[in-house]
Amino acid sequence: MTSVKEQAAISRLLSFLQEWDNAGKGLRTQILTKFIETNEGKTGPELELEFSQGASLFLIRLTTWLRIIYMTGLDLEKILRSIGIFLSAVSSNRYLIEFLEIGGVLTLLEILGLEKIKEEDKKESIKLLQIIANTGRKYKELICESYGVRAIAEFLAKSKSEETQEEVQVLLDTLVHGNPKYQNQVYKGLIALLPCGCPKAQQLALQTLRTAQSIIGATHPSIVDYVLKVLDTMHLEVQYEDPSLLQISTQLPVFLKQAAAAKTIGILARNDLKLAEELLHMRVVHSLMTAMGNTDHSNSQRLASLTLEFFVQMFPLVEEHVRKSMGEELYQLFLNNAELLYTKIDSIQADILAANKVNVTKALHLCEGTTNSCFSFFMGPGDMNEVEYIAHFERLPSEPKE
Repeated sequence: MTSVKEQAAISRLLSFLQEWDNAGKGLRTQILTKFIETNEGKTGPELELEFSQGASLFLIRLTTWLRIIYMTGLDLEKILRSIGIFLSAVSSNRYLIEFLEIGGVLTLLEILGLEKIKEEDKKESIKLLQIIANTGRKYKELICESYGVRAIAEFLAKSKSEETQEEVQVLLDTLVHGNPKYQNQVYKGLIALLPCGCPKAQQLALQTLRTAQSIIGATHPSIVDYVLKVLDTMHLEVQYEDPSLLQISTQLPVFLKQAAAAKTIGILARNDLKLAEELLHMRVVHSLMTAMGNTDHSNSQRLASLTLEFFVQMFPLVEEHVRKSMGEELYQLFLNNAELLYTKIDSIQADILAANKVNVTKALHLCEGTTNSCFSFFMGPGDMNEVEYIAHFERLPSEPKE
C-alpha cells in the first residue's frame, strides 16, 4: 500500500502529464522552458525523483512529439535540449535505449538534411548524436549503420555556421575513434569533403583526416588527388599580378586551407614513400615552392617549406632541381633552417619561389603511363556543386563486408 506522500507524488505526475497531453504548441514550449531551467545537469536518479519514478513517461511524450513535428520545420531547439537532459544524465542508460528503440538516431540524422529546419536546431541534433556516440562502440556503429557518416558529412559541407561546423567535427572525430568496423567509412567521408566549396569544412576535414590517417595507417588511393585539389581555388598568380584584387581578410580561410594541405601532404609522404613518389607525378615540388612564396600567410610558407625539406632529403633529383631553381644563396638559407626560411627571405626571393617552374616529373620520367594530369595547388576545375559532391562520395570504393 502506497503512503500518502507517494500518492501525492503520483498525482502530481499524472497532473503534469495530463497538462502536457492537453497543451498546444505555445504551452508546451513554456513547459519545456521550465523543464530545462529546473532539470539541466541532473542525474538519472534525480530525474526519477523529480517525476516520481515516471520520467520515462515524459521522455516517451517528448520523443513522440519530436517524431510528429520535426518535418514541419517548427522550432525544435527546446524539445531537442529537453531530450538531451535525459540522454546526458549520469546513470541514464535506460533513457538512451528508450530513445533509440523508437528510431531516435534516424530522426536526428533526417533533421540534418531537411531544408525547412533552422541551423540552430540542427546543431542541437548534432549534440545529441555526440552524446549517443560517446556512450560506446555499439552506438557509434548504430549511427554509421544508419548512413550517418554521409548525412553528417553532407551537413558539414553545407553548414554556414563555423560554430556548428566545429560541433560536427567533434562528432566525426568521435566516430573515427574506437570504431574499427566503420572507421574506414568515416575516413572516406572525410576525403569526400575535401572538394566541397566551403573552406572551413575543408579545413576541419583535413584536421580530422590527420587523426584518422594515424588510426587507420593504410592510405586510401584517392587521397592524393583530393589533398592536392584542396588548393585549386587559390589562384596566387592573380595576387602577384594585381594584389589589390584580393584582400587578406577575405583570403584568410583559403590560406588556412593551403597551410593545412601542405602539412597533410607532408604527413602522408613521410608515412608512405610510394605515396611520396606518386605526389611527384603531380608536381608537388612546384606547388610547395609556390606556397613558400606566399608572403601573405607565414604558416603556409613554414609548413610548405618543412614538407619540401622532406622531398629534398629523400629524392636526389628533387634536391638538384630545387637548388637550381632557388639559386645557391636561397638554397643555403633553406638548408640551414627550412622552418624559419620565411623569416629570412626578401621580396625578390619570395617572387622566385612563387614563380618557380620546377618540373621534377620530366626528370624522373614518372608521368609515363599515368591517367591523370599533373595538378597545381592553385589551378583546377573549381568547386563541386551538391549533386557532384554526392556523386563523388558514392564513387569512393565500398569497404569489404566483414
